[in-house]
Amino acid sequence: MSEPEDVSRGLPATSWAVLGMLTFGEELTGNDLKKWADWSVGFFYWSPSISQVYAELKKLEAIGFVESRVVSEPGVRGRRLYAITERGTDALRTWSRDAPVEVPVLKHGVMLRLWMGHLNDPERLKALVAAHIANVELQLRRAELHADHTDDEPAWSFPRMTLRWSVRYFRAEIELARELFDEIDNASAEFAKVADHDQFGSPLPISPGRWKNVEAHVHSLAQDNSDI
Repeated sequence: MSEPEDVSRGLPATSWAVLGMLTFGEELTGNDLKKWADWSVGFFYWSPSISQVYAELKKLEAIGFVESRVVSEPGVRGRRLYAITERGTDALRTWSRDAPVEVPVLKHGVMLRLWMGHLNDPERLKALVAAHIANVELQLRRAELHADHTDDEPAWSFPRMTLRWSVRYFRAEIELARELFDEIDNASAEFAKVADHDQFGSPLPISPGRWKNVEAHVHSLAQDNSDI
């Protein structure tokens, strides 16, 4: 007899995030799940659009991990409520326990702009960093508020733990960003030593392609470590 098909294979982490939000004993609408994500998961993983939430729910219902029902009230448009199934709970528990630990992918828009800081002037770069700090301070206050409002709910002890982690993360991000003000000045002073530029004003490195050698060295070290 052939093995049953593993329908969970290939599901993205966002699918598991939606399933996870349905494991707290409540039936939720798509809008509820969007708010739930913004309230908690959005601080450290995923702040979805409502269309993304419904796309995930449709996919999860099709494979039997989620079920739904429509609740109608007089004079009110019917609401579709979603709940996780036993099959979905089992699959989620297995993923949570056994999925490989992946390296977090950081997509930092401000750092990308600083990386190409030679196209800008130091004061403008500092203004970008200041705006970034203001944004993170807002996120910090929100995370603190959300964490504080979970203190009397034992069922949310693990979400509370991740919210507290988010608070520490945002504080660390603010400190790292503040260090950039002096580093921008240092980088600008070093950049002034560039001798040659192309016709567009971009800097010409002393050793073109040097980064390739560095990458080859890093790859070699990683290979050596994997053989140990």
